[in-house]
Amino acid sequence: MTQVRYPDDKRLLVEKALQDFFPPKDNYPELIYKAMRHSLISGGKRFRPVLTLLVAETIGNELIDVMPTACAIECVHTYSLIHDDLPIIDDDEMRRGKPTCHVLFGEDIAVLAGDALFAEAFYLIANKQVVDDPAKIVKVVDELSNASGPKGMVGGQVLDIISAGKKVNLDTLKFIHSHKTGMLISASCRIGAILGGASKEELTAFSNYAEHLGLAFQVTDDILDVVGEEISLGKKPGSDERMQKATYPSILGLKRSKEIAEEAVKNAKIALQDVKKDTSSLANLADFVYCRNK
Repeated sequence: MTQVRYPDDKRLLVEKALQDFFPPKDNYPELIYKAMRHSLISGGKRFRPVLTLLVAETIGNELIDVMPTACAIECVHTYSLIHDDLPIIDDDEMRRGKPTCHVLFGEDIAVLAGDALFAEAFYLIANKQVVDDPAKIVKVVDELSNASGPKGMVGGQVLDIISAGKKVNLDTLKFIHSHKTGMLISASCRIGAILGGASKEELTAFSNYAEHLGLAFQVTDDILDVVGEEISLGKKPGSDERMQKATYPSILGLKRSKEIAEEAVKNAKIALQDVKKDTSSLANLADFVYCRNK
């Protein structure tokens, strides 16, 4: 599979919107806003909000119509990264090529910055997202909160922590990855479909696409932690091995892990066949997930 271009036009739109929603003004207490901005306005692929935009665009919506919620999803993702990087969890000092939040601001402020971003996510949805039907807001909040909490990301992270250093079977690994990473990716996709007014059949197809996409994303992450370079990753590789985390390469080896990621991308694109619209941008995103180097 050849190198695939990332939809940087959508990423730049997300960057601008984040700057607009979180301008560098003197809020009080200033310290917490500086810590929040440091982690939120720090680059990255903006993969999850970009996915939301691509799905909404596929259905026929204007990108601006879903941007507040797309940015809210990035707030949730960034909050999880701040907490993941803490010494008590993954103990990472670099993120996206910059010092992590706790390195610059201390562990106490980093915890609170993550908490604040999580709260701001739902503020954006409640106060900035315009919809034609208020029921959509309820559905969006349901999707994002469910994907973020103990039934989703937090549940997966907990199992990831307590499984470190232990012999883990493939079923447990699948649970960890599908919850820690997959559910927020699935929610990002489904939320774009919900806000865009997708039909029941389209929502099912997008959900199937996102399930396979999330698997491909996390397996590729596992692979890059083994073979990636620090300058590309923006952090030191090998953290999974140092923390004795359960990963696809550690259980199945690199060769089989690459096969699983490639199969997941193929299945994601097959799922798009049930959407009777131009889904080429989403197929391209799936290819990018497998081809990326960071």
